[in-house]
Amino acid sequence: MIQDMLQSSPGMGNFVIFFILGLVLLLIVLGFVTFSILAERKVMGYIQLRHGPNQVGGRWGLLQTVADVLKLLLKEDIIPKLADRPLFILAPIIAFAPSFMVLATIPFTENFQFADLNVGLLYYVAISGMTVFGVLLGGWASNNKYSLLGGARATAQMISYEIPLVMSVLGVILLSGSLNLNEIVEAQKNGWFILLQPIGFIVFFIASVAELSRTPFDLPESESELVAGYHTEYTGFRWAFFMLAEYVYLFAMSALITVLFLGGWMAPFGFLDFIPGSVWFSIKFFFVLFVYLWLRSTFPRMRADKLMEFAWKVLLPIALGNIFLTALIKSLFF
Repeated sequence: MIQDMLQSSPGMGNFVIFFILGLVLLLIVLGFVTFSILAERKVMGYIQLRHGPNQVGGRWGLLQTVADVLKLLLKEDIIPKLADRPLFILAPIIAFAPSFMVLATIPFTENFQFADLNVGLLYYVAISGMTVFGVLLGGWASNNKYSLLGGARATAQMISYEIPLVMSVLGVILLSGSLNLNEIVEAQKNGWFILLQPIGFIVFFIASVAELSRTPFDLPESESELVAGYHTEYTGFRWAFFMLAEYVYLFAMSALITVLFLGGWMAPFGFLDFIPGSVWFSIKFFFVLFVYLWLRSTFPRMRADKLMEFAWKVLLPIALGNIFLTALIKSLFF
């Protein structure tokens, strides 16, 4: 495990190894972001009977996202004259940094994990919640009413859906008896938690879509009402940081769902267990990713008041009921 490598190389060597591994993870994540943007465009094109990218990089448009990234890096960096300059500059960094930090505790395979924390799930929830500060600061510092409304919407939405999101995984914690993500995977040796916790999974998945601000819950950046929401005034690489945070969280959330509900790297019910764990994890991971892309191509945007009502009046009571039901079943049958 990577954590063992770091412990066996104290001092400066430890720092060098940590830096190299962090750089490798960053490159992997950036590669995923490039791939996922292209995949999203192609999936949306297929579902909506369009071609999608098909010019730059051959008939599949493989280099279209690369061209878009280069365009963003070369664009002029504009900061509004009346904006709060320090906060305006800091906001994209605050939004992006937590999205990368949460990847440290996710076990991609039995032997590939950066930090095996006893409270790995709690760490993920706590760190991911910090992104809302970057979004709110970006909307406030822009000195733009559309941006401010987008930041306020994002804050209300993320706080509201964070509660059913956390409540929905309490059933998993009750069944596994741990907050350690590796132990949660091991607890699914005889059955995935998506089968034992179907209600919790549905609540978690819906809340995760809202946490990612993806359709049909993309109210913070709804272009028909707020131009682009909290990042209206951002250009070039600063705007790219907000988008990078969104897609890195897409990576992290797909991986977390794979770990919590789909058995992580483990083969289903021991079937075909000779296939490497990395292959099983990848299959499950990309399936979850496809569902996220599918939803964006299918559903219309919800109304803001209906969005908030759905969190407090529907998801939260269901999540609470699932906790009581899980506790009852465990006390009676386990």
